[in-house]
Amino acid sequence: MLNVFTLANGRLFQEEIESLDGLAHVSPVWVDLENPSPDEIGWIEQRFGLAIPQDIVDDDLEESARFYEEDNGELHIRSDFLIGDDLTPRNVRVAFILHNKVLFSIHAEDLPVFRLLRLRARRIPALIEDAKDVLLKLYDADAEYSADALEGIYDSLEKVSARVLKEDVNDAAAGEALAAIAREEDLNGRIRRNVMDTRRAISFMMRSRMLNAEQFEEARQILRDIDSLDSHTAFLFDKINFLLDATVGFININQNKIIKIFSVASVALLPPTLIASIYGMNFRFMPEVEWRFGYPMAIGLMLLSIISPFWYFRRKGWLK
Repeated sequence: MLNVFTLANGRLFQEEIESLDGLAHVSPVWVDLENPSPDEIGWIEQRFGLAIPQDIVDDDLEESARFYEEDNGELHIRSDFLIGDDLTPRNVRVAFILHNKVLFSIHAEDLPVFRLLRLRARRIPALIEDAKDVLLKLYDADAEYSADALEGIYDSLEKVSARVLKEDVNDAAAGEALAAIAREEDLNGRIRRNVMDTRRAISFMMRSRMLNAEQFEEARQILRDIDSLDSHTAFLFDKINFLLDATVGFININQNKIIKIFSVASVALLPPTLIASIYGMNFRFMPEVEWRFGYPMAIGLMLLSIISPFWYFRRKGWLK
């Protein structure tokens, strides 16, 4: 599906195009191609003279092919945008082409940042003036979306902290905490990758001298926002590592308690084993063998040798 955006009276208007004839009568500032078909790519080439490769959003592109400018002035940028889904957070590759003052974006699935920009552009007059503004506003919305995702991570880690640090943690609770920590660590890493990629794209736009003075200052502000996000991701990584160490520590404590019980039981059973071994020897002269109360005495002695260590260990507090 082709989403074509035109400017009128300082507002951005969206139109869905389903045929080449529908594309012929519009003069867009932004053409968004979401999972385009070969026919739709052909329409773009016929209408705008722009050839879009089929593998333009592949993840195995060389780093040098992600940001470059053609001899004819076409600007090519490939960036990763975040989808902070609770179940499957992921980074989606988006290819941008700035061709004859029209921005073309190609991606495999709908992105929250794109929806946010469309909503803002409809509500705020004069938010966008040209195709370069669209690209800048997308990166600005991406930084804001990453900041919201970081706040969500912090809230989730606060819940994990309350469960791990303020309650008696059993193995089941520790396992749930580890799973939650792993999810937030993965999302935090994807956010950091996302803001680093956005920083590179903004820096490339500033170096290419394609921005006017106002847009250049806006790009600098986006970079400042990204710097603050970068330091916040580092703080969250430290917090995640602390909670991970604390959770693993509680698991080790629980395991040590189990091992301690087995160790105490082993020590307590050594004296009766020794007694049973002594009276199990087949010597000819053993006075207790012929004694009437020899067997009850041996059993009582064995029970006493079991109770005495447990009483001693409990008094020392080693069984708690």
